[in-house]
Formats: sequence, C-alpha cells, structure tokens
Amino acid sequence: MGDNVLLREKSDNGASALAAGNGAPTSNKQTFTPRPEVWAEVPDEQWNDWRWQLKHRLNSVEELGQIVNLTESEKRALRANNLFRVDITPYFAALIDPDDSDCPIRKQVIPTDAEMVPFTSMMEDSLAEDRHSPVPGLVHRYPDRVLMLVTTQCASYCRYCTRSRIVGDPTAQFSRTEYDAQIDYISRTPQIRDVLLSGGDPFVLPPKVLDNLLARLRAIPHLEIIRLGTRVPIFLPQRVDDELCATLSKYHPLWVNMHFNHPKEITPEIALACDRLSRAGVPLGNQSVLLAGVNDCVHIQRKLVQELVKIRIRPYYLYQCDLVEGSGHLRTPVGKGIEIIEGLRGHTSGYAIPTYVVDAPGGGGKIPLMPNYLLSMSDHKVVLRNFEGYISTYEEPIDYKPHDPTTCPYCKAKRPEPGQTGITGLLDGERFNIEPMGFEEIHARGGAKHRLRSEDTHKWQPFGIGTETSPVIQIGQPIETANHELL
Repeated sequence: MGDNVLLREKSDNGASALAAGNGAPTSNKQTFTPRPEVWAEVPDEQWNDWRWQLKHRLNSVEELGQIVNLTESEKRALRANNLFRVDITPYFAALIDPDDSDCPIRKQVIPTDAEMVPFTSMMEDSLAEDRHSPVPGLVHRYPDRVLMLVTTQCASYCRYCTRSRIVGDPTAQFSRTEYDAQIDYISRTPQIRDVLLSGGDPFVLPPKVLDNLLARLRAIPHLEIIRLGTRVPIFLPQRVDDELCATLSKYHPLWVNMHFNHPKEITPEIALACDRLSRAGVPLGNQSVLLAGVNDCVHIQRKLVQELVKIRIRPYYLYQCDLVEGSGHLRTPVGKGIEIIEGLRGHTSGYAIPTYVVDAPGGGGKIPLMPNYLLSMSDHKVVLRNFEGYISTYEEPIDYKPHDPTTCPYCKAKRPEPGQTGITGLLDGERFNIEPMGFEEIHARGGAKHRLRSEDTHKWQPFGIGTETSPVIQIGQPIETANHELL
C-alpha cells in the first residue's frame, strides 16, 4: 500500500498507531467511516485513491438510489434539465443517512425540486464578481488583495454554490492564457499583497498545474500572502497526500481555508488530512455557510467550532447564504446568524468564534454583523453588556494624546488604495464626505450657475482635510484658500 492509504482499522498491539503514513499518533485501534454495502468489496488501495474517488462520483437517480432512499422531490430534481451540476464522491456519500431526507450532509449535495423555485432578489452573479473582474477569472474588490479563479471544477458540488453560473461547467474552464493575464495583472499592480486561489476548487487541479501557479505567484516580489480556498479535504480527504503537502510547503507563507458546515463532516479521515496539512506548516481556517435545516442552530454551530479547533482549524467566517439562484430554500433570516453569535460569545473560546458576515449583494464585499454589546456612550464613558446581560462601564481617558501620523513611518509608507479608502479615508482626514452617485446634480435641482453658485467651489472645501484641495496654512502667515483669496 502507498503511504497515503487510510486503513479502516489498524492495531499495533498496544503501541501508538501511525495512520496514513504521516506520523500522526492515533488510538490503538483507528476506525474510519463505514462504507455502504455497494462499496464493501472495494480494496482499500482504490477507496483511498483520490483519482478513484473522482472517477466514481455519483450523479444520477440510479447511482444515488443504490445508497439513499431518494424522495420524489430529489428524483425530480436529479432528472431535471439545466439544474446545477451534481457529483458526489463515494466517501462523502458514505456520510449520508440513507433514510433521513433532512440529513444535513444530504441536503448540501443532493438537489430537491425546491431549487427550481425562484425567490425575490435572486441573481445569477449575486456578488457582482464578473463586474469587478479586470481580466477573466480575477476579482479585484478590495484594495490590497484579489480573488483568483483557477478552475470551475470541484470534487463535489454544493447546492448553494455562489458561482454556480460557471462552476461545474467544463466549457467555462480557465485557460493557460487567462492564467497568464491574471498573473500579469497581479505583477503590475503593486498594491496587491494577498491573493486567494479559488474557483471551483484549486485542490482538484492537476498537481503540476497547481505547483506551477504557486511558483509563478511566489515569484512576484510585492505578493506577501497566498491563500487557497478549498472543500476538497471535506469531500475528498484522500487528496491530501504527501505530494500535495510537499507542494504547499514550498510556498510559505501560505494559508488554507476550508469549508465545514456541520460536525458530522468531521471524520477520522478528515482529522488525518488536516493533521498532514498542519505538519506541512499550513495554517488552517474554516468558512461555513449558514443553511436552513443544516446548521441553523446555535448548538450545532457550537459543536462544529469546538470540533474544528480540536483538529487545529480556526473558525474564520460564518456566511449568510448568498442570493444565488437555486438557494432560496436554504436561506435563513439574518437574525438567525445574530442569534448564533449571541450563543457562541461567552459560551466557547474566543478563537473558536467565527465572524458572521453578509457578502453584500452587488459587490459590496463582506460586512460583519454581531449582537450589540455597546449600549451607550458619552464623552468620557461607554456602557457595555456581556453575554449574560451583565452591564458595566468603561471610563475613557480625558488626557489622551493621539498618535501623530506626520511622524509615523508606517503612516508615511502606507500602501495606496486608489478610490477605495472608504470610511478609513474619512477618519484619516483624506476627505470630508462620501457622496452617492449623482449627488451634486440632484441637489443642483437643474438650476443654472448664478452669483452665489459659481464655478468657484472653495466655499465647500473643508479646512485641513485632504491633500490637493485643502487650504494651505503656514504658521505666521495669512491663511489662504486654494485659489489664494484671503479669507
């Protein structure tokens, strides 16, 4: 057997067992996920070969019917035309309760006819990723980082997929020419310090292709961090083999964010795969999606995050489900997410609590939401409450001397964020306000220029704010405006 084989049982007469050849200590008898009868005779060498798992994915009524008692709704959806792609690895299918139509594993990967029901505000590209894409497959929404889509393929397909418009479609696959354009854009945009590889799932790329992409990115001098977003370890833990770990370890600092939604997904196979990644020096995080009937319960979420930190995965985000076509039946009210965070804060370790976010429809990016812990404030005191309802005050300093940005080397060397400083730009004094599009034209009310509303706009320029349009002051000299008229 190869060193990536995961044995269903292993015993070594009392000594510490070494599973999967990675030196990870386990109990004396390590038991792995039981297989349905249809795969009982598959040799371990095949079952634990990730290529075999991909080749034998399930996607039809006939195939899934061998392991799951399908409902009429599921059968209709599986036979429907133009529904989002279905493919389920045998390993992940083995986690499904065959008789429970509400099984949280089942609801994530087997479609129902509810996917065909439209809902208000649903969109094909709800995050407007393609609108924020300077070259095909590259999304530049935030000032210092980009999302690099490198494939449209996954090991299995989530029924709430944000990118179902392209994911699963082999005709939408990204080409070598598009990779070149993505990397060229990153290379000539020095404000980018962080790139996230996603898709699809970068872990399903051929090993040499993934290695080549990482090598090209790491060669860019101003690129500090490489991240990969993946659900392959959950769908296909066999993929996390020595070859993959050796590849990733060459390109540090490199981070991996995974996608667990339910504690039932955390199996011994997963624990071994994550242990391998950790031993390769890869920090691990998790991004969940809040899903109706799957994990919309504070007790499920608490169990999930606690199980994650036990295998050295830090909960990172809890996403509100996006407004993507086909996901309406899986959406929850935002209030459910607030309730879950309320039930986590104070009830488990702080580093086990994810940030609850809404990825703003239309391309506004991730907006964090949480319960309100700040009850009131004055010029010298804030009133706070904790998870129990205990209310306390914090006395503010009255002689605070603020940081001086004019002498701070970090302030002087900050990276440019052209057009995207946002609220920070207001707080830094770069500008005085942020106007909605067309604000000036609306408030002109169609009126013509006159003696009080002339071309001279200095009267609306706030003193000391900004760089180019601010009045110029020199100690001991008259105060002048930008057009040198004496105030």
